[in-house]
Amino acid sequence: MSDFALPALVGHGPAPTGLLPPWLDPVNILDNPALGFWVVVIACGIIFAETGLLVGFFLPGDSLLFTAGLLTSTGKLPVNIGVLIMLLIVCAFVGNQVGYVIGAKAGPAIFNKPDSRLFRKDHVEHAHAFFEKHGGKALVLARFVPIVRTFVPVIVGVARMNMRHFVIFNAIGAILWAGGVTLLGFILGDRFPWVQKNLDIIFILIVLLSVVPIVVELTKAFLSNRKVGKP
Repeated sequence: MSDFALPALVGHGPAPTGLLPPWLDPVNILDNPALGFWVVVIACGIIFAETGLLVGFFLPGDSLLFTAGLLTSTGKLPVNIGVLIMLLIVCAFVGNQVGYVIGAKAGPAIFNKPDSRLFRKDHVEHAHAFFEKHGGKALVLARFVPIVRTFVPVIVGVARMNMRHFVIFNAIGAILWAGGVTLLGFILGDRFPWVQKNLDIIFILIVLLSVVPIVVELTKAFLSNRKVGKP
């Protein structure tokens, strides 16, 4: 362990970021020795709720994963990094599957009613066509975008995307997001002490980098549609 990381470990570890309210700050949630292994259970519950339950859209998924990896690297989180990553991946995967089921079950009840401004059958048809064509890529990219990742599996369920395709890309997205972001925090947390002091900046960069692929895809689609629309 780096000598430069010792002062943080002797004290209280990473300071709360200030980016989120105290009750949502992942450092406040995870850096609590009194909870022991229950901290891991809480982290898994948050990841499941954010990806599987519509009410979890406000939860700090990216920052929590990164902080969990960071605290594991410094010994603050009492769990093996491999076990932690596996648990988080499973929760992220199961969460999206639950979101899909919610959409698949609720969709017919909503869209069998007369059309309204918000709920129209043609919207479902367009969504179905979109996810059949771009579903895999969209599912994986959505994992990295806050709020969007909560609602996309439900929308996919409403659109009745092929279940086999959904399971495959759900697994890929869970591994890349839950596994990748946690591992990134683990690698950077102990080797680069400045990361612990600048978590606000790190969290913002993670979100910005996550949005870049979405912006690129939307730009490509926009330019393609313009080209098709030319006489």
